[in-house]
Amino acid sequence: MESSKENKIFVIGHKNPDTDSICSAIAYTKLKQTLSGDKKYIAKRAGLLNAETEYVLNRFEVEEPTLLSNVRLQVRDVDVNRIAGIQADTSIRDAWAIMKEQKVYTIAITEADKLKGVITTNDIAMSYMDVYDNRILSTARTQYKNIVNAVDGEALTGDVESYFTEGKVVVAASSPDVMESIIEKGDLVILGNRYEVQLCAIELEASCIIVCGQDKVTRTIKKLAEERNIIMITTPHDTFTTGRLVNQSIPVEHFMRKEGLTIFKDTDFVEEIKKDMTKDRSWDFPVIDKKGNFYGFISSRRLMDASKKQVILVDHNEKTQAVDGIDEADILEIIDHHRLGGLETVGPVYFRNQPVGCTATIIYTMYRENQVELDKTTAALLCAAIISDTLLFRSPTATIVDEMVAKELAGIAELDMEELAHNMFRAGSDLKGKAAEEICFQDFKQFTVGNVKFGVGQINSMNKDELQEIKEVLYPYLEKAAEIHNLDMVFFMLTDIVEASTELLHYGKGAKDQVIEAYDLPADTEVIELNGVVSRKKQFIPTFVVSLQK
Repeated sequence: MESSKENKIFVIGHKNPDTDSICSAIAYTKLKQTLSGDKKYIAKRAGLLNAETEYVLNRFEVEEPTLLSNVRLQVRDVDVNRIAGIQADTSIRDAWAIMKEQKVYTIAITEADKLKGVITTNDIAMSYMDVYDNRILSTARTQYKNIVNAVDGEALTGDVESYFTEGKVVVAASSPDVMESIIEKGDLVILGNRYEVQLCAIELEASCIIVCGQDKVTRTIKKLAEERNIIMITTPHDTFTTGRLVNQSIPVEHFMRKEGLTIFKDTDFVEEIKKDMTKDRSWDFPVIDKKGNFYGFISSRRLMDASKKQVILVDHNEKTQAVDGIDEADILEIIDHHRLGGLETVGPVYFRNQPVGCTATIIYTMYRENQVELDKTTAALLCAAIISDTLLFRSPTATIVDEMVAKELAGIAELDMEELAHNMFRAGSDLKGKAAEEICFQDFKQFTVGNVKFGVGQINSMNKDELQEIKEVLYPYLEKAAEIHNLDMVFFMLTDIVEASTELLHYGKGAKDQVIEAYDLPADTEVIELNGVVSRKKQFIPTFVVSLQK
């Protein structure tokens, strides 16, 4: 028996990950793993990577974090009992022995890893109490080797791999005259070591003879049994004990339950399966994986001890930007450089929020504070993140600290920041062949102010013509974007890095008027050009939010 539960802590950025959230998650995971070797930290992503981030990871040969789309507790996160299943022809005696050894009450019957049914200790107990049919062994197609094992016997003749498929079980304690009226062809006969009784059973064409007691079977009897293909078994037990033990040879398939089972998938959410458990009085519930293979058992008592998924959030602290199910997760830390959002935690957390242009700047500072050396790859990732978030220090969010840190990181990684920036921004704005949806949501964040929900996407480019092409594809899609995320307003910033300006696309009732009011633009403005505005975080969101609150 083994547990499926592991002590994992996920380090994850926001839903529409940018270069900072991905690179910071990877770098912070390395730092935490170095400082806390007894726990397993795993970098994850909450959405699809954008082209810029893909370029960075590919350039520095770093594997992208796997997707974690929801942090609600799932069955596979709980302490599932991973006991292996048994075959359908396993005897109930062997099944009982496995249950005792594993200290479990339920075991699965599987075939090629697929669940066929389950059997419980209660099912086995009822098999003793409720079985009065002396043909049950043949009805259940019991294999002779199971019978040998059940009576602690030894096979003298016949093929024990074959099956007892017709006839009844007879305990022959009478005289041969009486036996002739009881024993039929194909029966399994349990008898003592009396020559005349054994000979009678052979003459009456029994399919199997079990000889009880310590005395040896004569060569003559053995030879006669061989000639007639009769299975002959000896057992040290008396006839009463043998008669009781023989039923333990019945295969579990005969008593297993396969109809009406409550079965869960390993991806099911714990909160949802609790309701189904209350409707079923079973002790253990089978779990299957995504391939339909048997995974293990889960019980309500195990759910009582279930721990929430543990997460560390980087580069965000707002619920609308966090991975789905964040309310049901255990947030351990938040490392961020944005304004404080509406995310609430059950208990106190380590929260580090600094007014710098990039989360990667904070991560690098934490490496230095803990005297942990950076390898060239990690330094390159953090440097790329700072270049991305600060637009190579052109953004008003950039600070002297960001620039100093970026230069140090570039030195460690032996990078030319101008060359890296040029290739990153070109990769990020090269969206040829991509659908409007993919372009819109590759760097998209949602916000809530009062009763207004709005989203803001952004593309940065050094090429005006490229931005114009993106506009033609994207503008008609904004209505659909609002519908998908149930937003009142949708904005998209087409930011020209060279000109340090943004053309703002908009959709939604009052969206355009609100922006005109926020930036004090002429009322007849058709195309909204925001000169000097390149930062969503520092130049657009604060100004727009203040306007909304008025």
